[in-house]
Amino acid sequence: MGKLVVLKMGDGNFEQGFTVTLQIGDDGEYPSLEIIGKLPKAPEIPQYYSSWKSSYRKLGARYRIKANSAQLTNVSKVESCCNAAVLLCNAINLWLKSEPFRAIREKLLEQLAPSDEIRVLVQTDDIWLQRLPWHLWDLWERYPNAEIALSTAIYQRVEQLSPSKSKVKILAIIGNSTGINTQADLRLLEQLPDAEVSFLVEPQHQELNEQLWQQGWDILFFAGHSGTHANSDTGKIFINQTDSLTIKQLKYAIEKAVERGLKIAFFNSCDGLGLGRELADLHIPQTILMREPVPDRVAQEFLKAFLEAFARGETFYLAVREARERLQGLESEFVCATWLPMICQNPAVIPPTWQQLCGKKPPTHTIGRTFLPKTQSFFSSYSLRAAFFGSLMVTSMLVGIRHLGMLQRWELQDFDRSIAIRPEEGRDGRILIVAITEEDFQLPEQKQRIGSLSDLALGKLLEKLAQFQPRAIGLDIYRDRPVDIKQPKLANFLKHNDNFFAICKVSDSKANEPGVLPKKVRECESPRVLTGG
Repeated sequence: MGKLVVLKMGDGNFEQGFTVTLQIGDDGEYPSLEIIGKLPKAPEIPQYYSSWKSSYRKLGARYRIKANSAQLTNVSKVESCCNAAVLLCNAINLWLKSEPFRAIREKLLEQLAPSDEIRVLVQTDDIWLQRLPWHLWDLWERYPNAEIALSTAIYQRVEQLSPSKSKVKILAIIGNSTGINTQADLRLLEQLPDAEVSFLVEPQHQELNEQLWQQGWDILFFAGHSGTHANSDTGKIFINQTDSLTIKQLKYAIEKAVERGLKIAFFNSCDGLGLGRELADLHIPQTILMREPVPDRVAQEFLKAFLEAFARGETFYLAVREARERLQGLESEFVCATWLPMICQNPAVIPPTWQQLCGKKPPTHTIGRTFLPKTQSFFSSYSLRAAFFGSLMVTSMLVGIRHLGMLQRWELQDFDRSIAIRPEEGRDGRILIVAITEEDFQLPEQKQRIGSLSDLALGKLLEKLAQFQPRAIGLDIYRDRPVDIKQPKLANFLKHNDNFFAICKVSDSKANEPGVLPKKVRECESPRVLTGG
């Protein structure tokens, strides 16, 4: 069973910061963990995104967006877009590594394994948070089976009809395709196994409305020109040479299609965020969109890779991730191609597989439960009892052996191995290392030293470090002698400060080497000296 991670973005904005609630649990079950954190203010991120968006749109391509004129790509525009992309990516990751967000990041690393299949939902109504390319969050590079989707804060599950069937029913709308090649999309859909595809080529409003009302569709597909109004965040699709429609103009037809079983909407067209926001209000289970203008070839390659992965049995999210990552091969020609595809998810619904859309549901289990025929009930209960007592005996033996220390050697070796293979997490800015150099030996405080650090120098060092109120101070120097009687403050610090830790040495009787205590103070100090008075 996979994992579901939900990041609920609370009240706030980039000028003030956001409250964040993290939920983690098994997919299809109630969350088993919830914690609250915060993302600090970062007003520069919307500015970086706007800069990237502006430079990206200046590239010019055969976009699936309605435009008056196309612009030619040149080297300077490509370089400008790449630089803007790097700045935005760095800003996002720096923001997500901030101290107020650390607890959530560490909890994700603690609870998730690299082998887990993970659905990540960023739940927010903030338009700027929705625009961000969340797949750039470097944390998810550790998890090859994770993919991120957007969801709105308000959602609802619609009870759908589930008629028996053997094929996936797809309504494919081929809209205004002036200047682009939608025939490639059409051919890819025609080659799908176990699919029944109905095509509407440049339909009228009434024709499209009737088709959505009349049949129970599994997938709604659109290819052609589309766009989002800059001021209202309202999306529209161009269904033919002269007409365009907003989602609100198809509201009742889409609601009826959802009731009759519509599970996936795929808009292989430009600038689809506005479409996604309106489709979410109609409670469509899953939607695939392109967040910005998409070059014609990128749209075709993404559709091809997604359909191949989804039809062969990959889960919906992993099929999207595979198709998105395969676009990297086009980025020498189409900058930031992997940034474009995105999922909008209704959190109340679990995405179906292609086999489930075909009506091929597993006969022996459903989510979270296993059902067996009645003829197996006796043998099943017997097997459960045998397994219970067998596991109890094995567990008792292991506990006993471990208590005797017989497994300690292998446990320590395994622990050392697991520490050695941990991924590099970078230097922790909370840790300060103070080294003793050759120049330090020449300081006046070191004239009376025995070893590498005199008591006077150690006392001044600890006094200076204590001003910063550290949680812990470690001393990697053996102290095999009492504190100088002239340094009562140092003796008091070593004896009473619980945040100070020093190394020790275990004695070796065979080599006749005595041990060294972690810290040593004079045993004959008077109370006046011990208290620093």
